[in-house]
Amino acid sequence: MDRQKTNELIIPANTEKLYEVLSFVHSFLLDEGCPDKVLMRIEIAVEETFVNIAHYAYQKKDGEAVIRVEATDDPKAVRITFIDSGVPYNPLEKPDPDIDIPAEKRPVGGLGIFMTKNIMDEVSYEYSNGKNVFSMKKLL
Repeated sequence: MDRQKTNELIIPANTEKLYEVLSFVHSFLLDEGCPDKVLMRIEIAVEETFVNIAHYAYQKKDGEAVIRVEATDDPKAVRITFIDSGVPYNPLEKPDPDIDIPAEKRPVGGLGIFMTKNIMDEVSYEYSNGKNVFSMKKLL
């Protein structure tokens, strides 16, 4: 039988809470037996996503973020979903940066979502019921 496990964290969407978010995801992934190398890569994607929510979703107002982590056995995978009630924004619509251009000549922005798309096996976005829902999946 396919096992599924889900945990959820509701937290203020500010960068001061990044450590709590990373610790929450890290503990869940360790419990799921996630290999260290994969865990570190997932944490980069989690950091990039949460920091973007903290910086931009609520336009300098207070707001919350929901971080939901789910694990499945068949296939062995983890899905991390970020939900916020901030300004509607689909990061997947942002064009990938030209990484062949030297960093100092590249426009600012877009590298975090680019890294996330390359780290994770699947990413998706939807705006539903007044909420941004960004989800990413990694096969373990």
